[in-house]
Amino acid sequence: MDKALNYLALARKAGLAELGEEPVGGAARAGKAYVIAVASDASDHTWRRAKAYSAGTAQQCVRLPYTKEEMGMAIGRESLAIAAITDCPMALAMVRSLNEPEKYKDALAALEEKTCKLKKRQAEAKAHQKNVRMGKKK
Repeated sequence: MDKALNYLALARKAGLAELGEEPVGGAARAGKAYVIAVASDASDHTWRRAKAYSAGTAQQCVRLPYTKEEMGMAIGRESLAIAAITDCPMALAMVRSLNEPEKYKDALAALEEKTCKLKKRQAEAKAHQKNVRMGKKK
């Protein structure tokens, strides 16, 4: 199995993925989908829906080089046409593992920027918590 499919399987097992059109739509409407991945042989209707979910948002929509059957096999289903990754570092890792950086450069740039901001926010929150704890000891 390919590395990107491994990330998809890992995201599913960790509860960081939404699978299928309705759950992906819900995650996208809630702003929780960082990347929406569509199988290479998914219908044009599915691709248009995925693009509509991410339109006007910072959510990325990519067409993977895998068939519905390959995506399904990765997660333990018969087939899977559309999935959403709801964790930014996981989404970035999956898109990075695709062997066509030029094709996915816009998605990579957006996800790298989001991941950087997220890490900075987490570091600030950690520093704040440390300062709060230190203030209580005085």
